[in-house]
Amino acid sequence: MADNKDISAATHFGRQMKKERLARGWSLHQLSERTAYDAAHLSRIENGLRPPTRALAAACDAAFPERHGWFTEYYDESRQWAEVPPGFRDWSELEDKAAQLRVWSPGIIHGLLQTEDYARTLLATMPGASEEAITGRLRARMERQRRVILCEIPPTAWFVVDELALCRLVGSAGIMTAQLRQLAALAAMPDVTVQVLPAIAHPATASGFVVADDAAWCEHVAGGFVYTDQTVRLVLRLFDSLRAECYRASESAALIERVCGLWASGANPLTAGPTAGTA
Repeated sequence: MADNKDISAATHFGRQMKKERLARGWSLHQLSERTAYDAAHLSRIENGLRPPTRALAAACDAAFPERHGWFTEYYDESRQWAEVPPGFRDWSELEDKAAQLRVWSPGIIHGLLQTEDYARTLLATMPGASEEAITGRLRARMERQRRVILCEIPPTAWFVVDELALCRLVGSAGIMTAQLRQLAALAAMPDVTVQVLPAIAHPATASGFVVADDAAWCEHVAGGFVYTDQTVRLVLRLFDSLRAECYRASESAALIERVCGLWASGANPLTAGPTAGTA
């Protein structure tokens, strides 16, 4: 079955990496020092829970020279397979090269639009998350913003923002005020369009997604998958159905400004009363 091949490609890479590490008696932290990759991230790669990237493959070749470039060669070859797994493709490479992005995130402001404080607060809610893991993921999220949205030649990007995300308290009223001010500032950029989806029934409550040209990243509770097949068309249709129900861009900007004002005054937009932090 193609699905079994999909799983084995990423898994095989991880197993080879672990095999070489253990053969040298290295811990994950020792491999981390030699590759400049976070130990927790390397652990997920070894266990097939995260796809490797070409940069990581090159780092492994440098750490394990006796393999004579096997990791990069395997990575490049695997990306040419017809059955190459969605989870094995490096999403960041597709996203970085995209000319157009379409982004949806249910319930929260998307990572590409988050302030550092908002992002840190969300990351800290993950059960069992260590400070090291939170710091590493936060650094990666902020770097992704700079690389994708704040770069010299950014893609044309459409963001559909859940209205409830404007009103959901993340951290404090101060954090929410700063977040909505940043959202408004990004929405004013010439290559960015932000539209708010009203709090109504819609078909995309279960998953957030990003469409980058002809590829799509679809998230779920334990990770995500990259698609470059017919699934992308289905995701685009879903995005268009959401956008059709949105407020216009100008109406969305006015709504963001209004809700931001409520947070700035210490009021909870859902109740118009004081927030827990200001009561």
